[in-house]
Amino acid sequence: MNFKFQDTQSNTTEPLNLTKQLFDSKLSVTFSVAQAMVKILKDMGVQYAFGVSGGAIAPVWAALHQSPIQVLHFRHEAGAAFAAIEAYFASDRPVVVFTTTGPGITNALTGLLAARWEGAKVILVSASTSVPQRGRWACQETSTYTMPSTGIFTSGQIFHYATTLESSHELTEVSRRLALGLGQPGGFVAHISIPTNIQTSLLKTSLPQITLSQSLATASEETIAECVRLLSEGPFAIWVGFGARGAAKEIRQLAEKTGAVVMCSPRAKGIFPEDHPQFIGVTGFGGHESVFRYMQEYRPLRTLVLGTRLGERTSFLLPVMVPLRGFLHVDIDPEVPGTAYPSAETFAILSDIKVFVKGLLKHFSQHPVQLTKSILSRPEHSIINPRTHGEVRPVVLMDAIQRLIVEGSDVLVMTEASSSSAWGNYMLRFAKPHRYRNCSGFGSMGHITTGVVGAALARRGKAIAIVGDGAMLMNNEISTAVKYQIPVVWIVLNDGRYNMCHRGMAMQGFQGIDTEIPQTDFVQIAYGMGADGIRVEREADIEAALEKAMAAIAPFVIDVIIDTTQLAPVESRIQSLMSQS
Repeated sequence: MNFKFQDTQSNTTEPLNLTKQLFDSKLSVTFSVAQAMVKILKDMGVQYAFGVSGGAIAPVWAALHQSPIQVLHFRHEAGAAFAAIEAYFASDRPVVVFTTTGPGITNALTGLLAARWEGAKVILVSASTSVPQRGRWACQETSTYTMPSTGIFTSGQIFHYATTLESSHELTEVSRRLALGLGQPGGFVAHISIPTNIQTSLLKTSLPQITLSQSLATASEETIAECVRLLSEGPFAIWVGFGARGAAKEIRQLAEKTGAVVMCSPRAKGIFPEDHPQFIGVTGFGGHESVFRYMQEYRPLRTLVLGTRLGERTSFLLPVMVPLRGFLHVDIDPEVPGTAYPSAETFAILSDIKVFVKGLLKHFSQHPVQLTKSILSRPEHSIINPRTHGEVRPVVLMDAIQRLIVEGSDVLVMTEASSSSAWGNYMLRFAKPHRYRNCSGFGSMGHITTGVVGAALARRGKAIAIVGDGAMLMNNEISTAVKYQIPVVWIVLNDGRYNMCHRGMAMQGFQGIDTEIPQTDFVQIAYGMGADGIRVEREADIEAALEKAMAAIAPFVIDVIIDTTQLAPVESRIQSLMSQS
């Protein structure tokens, strides 16, 4: 990945009406800081900018509109940030989020924290109050007088890099820091806050040419040889995470050469084919009992961990998941190996997953190792027949989604961080990577209901979001999808309650807790926003509804009335919470 910044010094004096010339011509012109910032972002590969406008950000917003970057005006800043995350994962290009001062920034913070957790590359460009107005109760004042600066306007737990641009002279350093962050492996979340008066000021310095290439962390030959030796001592398992999504081919080759069993985290579904005879199931939230049976009955000598933190959503931190002689943990972040299971023996390898597995394959091809295959325990999927009466059972809905959407198309399927995700993790099966997304990190409700808009846009095709009624009411961007005619389908599991909260409180013995939601007609909401939709109240109507949604070229909502007596596979998550108390 290369980033180049050309010299932008000029002698003309018209800053605001030359933006198009700036992007379309190689002529040297004078332009504003806002235009310079947008050019920097464009040169770094940014294709999309999502946000909500406001007076304080107007110059940057105008510069974005006049650039080649596609600008989408959202209904809420959090929705814009979630959409930016998913657009990044769908395109592998950094995405900009823009906000105005005050609540514009704070509204976006939840989505930006999720971006940090998910490992996305997102740049927030916000406005702040001009110096002469600070401390004087300016409208939506954004300064040290009214807002905490630590962590929002400085690097820390939210942002890898954050700064307030107080002078055009700082653009050179800002561009350098952004390029360094975007060029590094893994995620990068940045915040550039620009006071309104600085946005319109003329650029007073040149932006030097900078060329940076992305480097991949690689393990030494000695490290790879030691890994081969350790893995050759006995049966081992491969635990695949989302960070291994670029190495699907190589992981399959490694498993088939060695006979290793493979399991995956919820976010890694499809990286290793779920119909492969060596696949034993999904771990963690909404995972499969077959994994636990295997670990109890045929616990491997070691487990090769590829690109997962092994956090609570992936492992529930259960001791049964620790192999007899520990982990070989490969990750690009040196802080990851050994953190989830500090007492387990862990051989840490800092490397890009694809490069590492290719290195392993060379050794195994030279010295083939025949490992004894254990009797595999695999996820069980029974045939489910629709019934003619009663509300819709989630298992029947998921079975239809599997047949008509997963197997019958190549669209992206996404599940919200709720019971929807548990059903998707447990029941849907993928044979290829990049077909399934859930947000198991920060776990924000509304992440997928809004993120699906960014994913569909960046994929330039249809995307499906399976969400709960609670999330759909909390934060959705149907109106945004309608405005830009993005072919999103929302499948709403409408059970009139916060399902996981209801189940969790009951399991913990708390009675009479209010978890109900008044029954909502999401089709009427869709109609009111200009989208299409259909309500499903019987299992016999599921297939026709899915077929209609798949054929639709505009945003579409399927409102499914769910049988509340059917329990989602969330017991492990609730038991994990109970064990903490």
